[in-house]
Amino acid sequence: MKDLTKIFTGKKGEKIAAAFLTKSGYRILETNFRCAFGEIDIIARENGELVFVEVKTRKSEALGYPEQAVGIKKQRKISQLALFYLQEKKLVAAKARFDVVAITLSAPENEIRLIKNAFDFIS
Repeated sequence: MKDLTKIFTGKKGEKIAAAFLTKSGYRILETNFRCAFGEIDIIARENGELVFVEVKTRKSEALGYPEQAVGIKKQRKISQLALFYLQEKKLVAAKARFDVVAITLSAPENEIRLIKNAFDFIS
C-alpha cells in the first residue's frame, strides 16, 4: 500500500499538470482513466493528436528528476493502456503520442517540465 503522502503528492501533481496543459493549449478529455490493466493519468488532445500523459511528481530532486521514473517497464504499461483505450473508444486510427509532465514541488514556484513525444509505443 502506498503511503498517503505519496498519493497526496501524486494527486497534487496531476492537478498542477492538468492546469498547465490546459494553459498550454491541450484539451483534457479524461483524468485518471482506469481499466483492469491500470491507469493513465491524463488523456488530452493537442493539435488534432490524442495525447496520453504520464505525470511524475517529486518533492525534491534528491532521487533524480521525476521523468527518470518513467522507465521502459512503465512505458510498456502506458503503451498497453493506451492501446486498450484506443480500441475501447474505437479510435485505433487516431494519431497519438506519449507525453510526460515532470513536476518538482518547490517554493516559491513549482518546476514543471513538459516532455512531448517522451517515448514511442512499446508492444
